[in-house]
Amino acid sequence: MKSFTVHTGIAAPMDRANVDTDMIIPKQFLKSIKRSGFGPNLFDELRYLDEGQPDADNSGRPLNPEFVLNLPRYQGASVLLARENFGCGSSREHAPWALDDFGFRAVIAPSFADIFYNNCFKNGLLPIVLDERTVDRLFDEVQNNEGYQLTIDLEHRHVKTPSGDTIDFEVDEFRRHCLLNGLDDIGLTLQDAEAIRAYEQQRRQQAPWLFR
Repeated sequence: MKSFTVHTGIAAPMDRANVDTDMIIPKQFLKSIKRSGFGPNLFDELRYLDEGQPDADNSGRPLNPEFVLNLPRYQGASVLLARENFGCGSSREHAPWALDDFGFRAVIAPSFADIFYNNCFKNGLLPIVLDERTVDRLFDEVQNNEGYQLTIDLEHRHVKTPSGDTIDFEVDEFRRHCLLNGLDDIGLTLQDAEAIRAYEQQRRQQAPWLFR
């Protein structure tokens, strides 16, 4: 998993509440358990004017010129600004996979659905909860300033605006440690690889019939 320490990137505003996981990555594209390849179909129903099909080439599909991520000013955006209850609906890790594969490193919103929030941390994506008034202000600044960038410092737990203002955010210390060090569940387990090998060797000697 990619580590997250400090990231600076263009912010894109997703100005709608209750964005569910099927809107983030529609169900017809959930054909793989790999973490890559979902970016082209992120927000598929909003990004394109036709109905996408699994395994189809997206290069010739007509784009929705009014959708925020299709606007020239937000190309290369890596920080998503969202409204309340982002990531609601069904549980699917494909949602943070798609956001990450598209290029997003962080999502800022007043609130997140619990399962989506947890899945983000397990897949290298940082979800940041800020109060609604602060999020409203960021939306105004993003929309009024082309090329608006935010700097997110996970080590010091704050978001820095282009004007130099810093906005503190809270994050669970264990999750922060895992993101700073790029540790998913497998990575955490492998930190104890030597102890695991020693235990297996001991069990092999104590109960060799288990390993036949």
